[in-house]
Amino acid sequence: MKLSAELRALEKRLGHHFDAPELLVRAVTHSSMSSPTRDDNQRLEFLGDRVLGLVMAEAVLEHDRNASEGQLAPRFNALVRKETCADVARDVALGDALKLGRSEMLSGGRRKQALLGDAMEAVIAAVYKDAGFETAKALILRLWGKRITTVEADARDAKTSLQEWAQARGLQPPKYELVKRSGPDHAPVFTISARLDSGEAEEATAGNKRLAEQAAAKALLTRLESA
Repeated sequence: MKLSAELRALEKRLGHHFDAPELLVRAVTHSSMSSPTRDDNQRLEFLGDRVLGLVMAEAVLEHDRNASEGQLAPRFNALVRKETCADVARDVALGDALKLGRSEMLSGGRRKQALLGDAMEAVIAAVYKDAGFETAKALILRLWGKRITTVEADARDAKTSLQEWAQARGLQPPKYELVKRSGPDHAPVFTISARLDSGEAEEATAGNKRLAEQAAAKALLTRLESA
């Protein structure tokens, strides 16, 4: 099978040449493009999630040999969550190579976080099936890079930490309010305010409410702790 120019470019960005190029084709094929003669990436996504999980479990153990299970779990979760997979997918411009149905393409599918995260997991599985676990592991560690060593800060649940900060000082739990929603329906952007009843507040913007709330809480907590 001869790969398209987009997939050859993706191979270079991934740093892996496929002996079985049909695996890469399947990994970038969304269910909106599936047919009786064309497989989509859902089964590969299932496998890739497990390969990624094993690599990251080992990575967080190796990075901090003294950490407890309670410390390791949130770090692991931060590294394998869909948002992180989507960030890595953006690093390698995976969205440019996705095969999408017309409706998915028109609705901004190449930028959708869930779709990018799923495709990244499928690509991991494709590399695993093409060249084995050690090659897939090397790919993951290279693409995730510094995220593995800096995950402590990302793993911290900012909303929980902010609530604990407030309660320790006799304050009511923080309130989160939607300040603004912008962007088209297929790619909304939310601006959320995190506010304490003592008056301190910070705003943050993200592609979904949960991420915006976490970012606002983190910004407010950072200001409070540095005051």
